[in-house]
Amino acid sequence: MLLTERSNVICISDEAHRSQVNLDQKVRVTENGVRRTYGFAKYLHDSLPNATYVGFTGTPIDATLDVFGDVVDAYTMTESVKDGITVRIVYEGRAAKVILDNQKLKEIEGYYDQCAEAGASEYQIEKSKKASASMSTILGDPDRIKALALDFVHHHEKRLEEGATVKGKAMFVSSKREIAYALWKELIDLRPEWNRVLACEEGAQLTEREQQTIKPMERVKMIMTRGQDDPKELYDLLGTPEYRKELDRQFKNEKSNFKIAIVVDMWLTGFDVPFLDTIYIDKPIQRHNLIQTISRVNRKFEGKEKGLVVDYIGIKKQMNLALAHYNKADKQNIEEIAQSIVVVRDHLDLLNRMFHRFDTTPYDSGSPVEQLNCLNNAAEYVQITDKIEKRFMQLVKRLKAAYDICCGSEEITQAERDKIHFYLAIRSIVLKLTKGNAPDTAQMNAKVREMIEEALKSDGVEEVFKMGEDKAGAVDLFDADYLAKIEKIKLPNTKIKILQHLLAKAIDDFRKINKAKGTDFSKKFKALVDAYNERKEDPTYLGEVYEDITNEIVDMIRALKKEMEAGEDLGIDIEEKAFYDILKGLTVKYEFTYPEEKLIALAQAVKQVVDDKARYTDWSQRDDIKAELKVDLILKLAEFGYPPVDRDEVYKEIFEQAENFKKYRAGA
Repeated sequence: MLLTERSNVICISDEAHRSQVNLDQKVRVTENGVRRTYGFAKYLHDSLPNATYVGFTGTPIDATLDVFGDVVDAYTMTESVKDGITVRIVYEGRAAKVILDNQKLKEIEGYYDQCAEAGASEYQIEKSKKASASMSTILGDPDRIKALALDFVHHHEKRLEEGATVKGKAMFVSSKREIAYALWKELIDLRPEWNRVLACEEGAQLTEREQQTIKPMERVKMIMTRGQDDPKELYDLLGTPEYRKELDRQFKNEKSNFKIAIVVDMWLTGFDVPFLDTIYIDKPIQRHNLIQTISRVNRKFEGKEKGLVVDYIGIKKQMNLALAHYNKADKQNIEEIAQSIVVVRDHLDLLNRMFHRFDTTPYDSGSPVEQLNCLNNAAEYVQITDKIEKRFMQLVKRLKAAYDICCGSEEITQAERDKIHFYLAIRSIVLKLTKGNAPDTAQMNAKVREMIEEALKSDGVEEVFKMGEDKAGAVDLFDADYLAKIEKIKLPNTKIKILQHLLAKAIDDFRKINKAKGTDFSKKFKALVDAYNERKEDPTYLGEVYEDITNEIVDMIRALKKEMEAGEDLGIDIEEKAFYDILKGLTVKYEFTYPEEKLIALAQAVKQVVDDKARYTDWSQRDDIKAELKVDLILKLAEFGYPPVDRDEVYKEIFEQAENFKKYRAGA
C-alpha cells in the first residue's frame, strides 16, 4: 500500500542485514495452487518508493549493500579497540586435540568450502545436505565428544586455576542439539560436582540482597528450546521459556554458580555479558554470524585484557575471510595465541636478566620456610630502588596479561610455569606491601599457597600477609609491642613498606576526623616517601637511608599518636579538637586574638551543630540540609563573636571541616 511518494522521507533501519533486505519474491506451490509472497522490506519500499533508506548493522552482508547502497560511514573493530570500548580477541586453535584423523579435518574444510558457494540450484542444495550430514557424523562421533569434553575440562580448569578468567564464565557453542546434549553428559561424567545445585561457588560470600536475587543452580547448563521428540531427561533439563529467562539473568550475574553455558543458536547475537572472556566454538559458522559470535567475548570489563576464542572445528580461515569482508584492518585485532606465548617468553627473559645475580635455589628446592624466605628476599631485591621496583612490577603485569591468555596451551613448559609463578608471587608480596590488598593467590600455584600456609610464622613475614584484613583483625599501629614486632623484620625495604602502608592508612583515617591536622601530616609523610623513593643503588649509602627513613616514620607515628590524644589536655574529644584546630589556625592566619576558654567552648558548640545535622543520612544529596548547616554555623559563630574581623573567607575552612567530618561520620 502506497503511503506517500514524497522524496523528503528518511527511513532508518536497525539490524539492516535481516528483514530489511528481503525484497525477493518467494513462490510456494501448494495443493491450492501457486502462492507468491514478499518479505517485509518489499512492502516497506512499495509504501515509501522515493524515501532515502539508511541502514545500521554491525555485520553487513552483500544483500545489505544491494538494498542500501555503499557504506556511508563505518565504525570498525579496530577503532572500537583503540577507543577502549572493546578488547582485542585472541584465537586458539585446538581442533587437532579432538580430531586426530587428518582426513576428517579435510572433510571439515571441504564442508566450509561447500557452504561458501553461492546459488540455490537443486544440485547445490542436495550437495549441501550431504555435506551437512557428513559434518554431523564427524562432530557427533562419540569418541570425539569424549576427547572434546576432556580437553574442554582441562583447558577451562587450567584457566580457573591460574586466575586467567575474570569471573569464570565460559560459553560453549555446539553444532546441534543432540551433540550439545551428548557433550553435557560427558562433562557431568567427568565432573559430577558441576551438576550440584549451588547458589554460588563454595567459599564465596553473598550479601542479603544477592541471596534474594541469585537462584541456586548447576554449574553447567544447556541453553536450547525444548523439542517434542526430546528424551524426557533432556526435555526436563531445558525448561520453559520463563526458566530460560532466569538462566539469562543468572549467567549475567557474576557471582552465580551458573558458569558454563552450552549453546547452539541462542545467545550468539545480542547477548552481552561484559565479564565473559572465553568462548569455545565447535560449530560451523559463516560470515556475519561468526563475527557476532566471537564478539560475545570482546566487551570491556575491569580486569579483562582480551577475549579468548577457542576453536575446536577449524574456523580460522572463515574468521579471516569474514573480517576481511568487512574491514581488512580488523584482522589485526585477532591475535594468534602464539603471540601471547612469545610475549610470555620475552618477559620471562627480561625478568630472568633482572634476577641473574639473585639465587633462586632455595625457592626451587628448599623447604617451605626456605621457599618463603626466598620469596621475601626476592621482594626485597626488587625494591632496592624505586626505579627497579616499578620496572619489575610493569614487566610482571605484562607477563601476567599474556599468560592469562595462553596458560591453557601445552606450549608453555612446566619449568616456564614455575618461573612465572615465582615472579607472580613476588609481585603479590610487593603489592601487599604497597597497597595492603590480599595476595594474588589465584596466580600462585598450589606449591606457593602451601608454603605460605606452612611458613607464616617466620619473623615479620606474617605481618605482610595480615595487611588488608578486615577491622576485626586490624592491628594497632600505636601499640609498642606491635612496633617491636615490626622492628624484628630483617628486610629493610619490607620493613619500611609495612610502616609506610600502615602510617598512610592511619593518617588517612585521622584526616577524616581532623582535616587540617591530617593534611599537615599528609604533606610531611609525602616528603618522607619522596626521599625514600629517590634512594640510589649504593650499598653504603642505602644503609644510612634505611635507618634514617625508618626512624623518621616511627617518629611520625609517635607524633600522630600524640596529636590524636592532644584534646585530652584541653578537656575535649578528638572530634571537637578538629574544630578547635581550625578556629585556632584562623586566629594565626588572619592575626586576631580570641580568648582560649571561648575557643574551646566554641569548638564544642560547632560540633553540636554538625551533630544535629548528622541525623539526616542523605545530607550529601540534599542542598537544603547543606544550606541549613551553613546558616546554623554562621549564627553560632556570630553568637560567640567569632571572628572579630570581617572576612568572609574565614568561614570557608570551617564549612569544609564541618562537611568533611559530617561526610565520614555519616559513612561510619
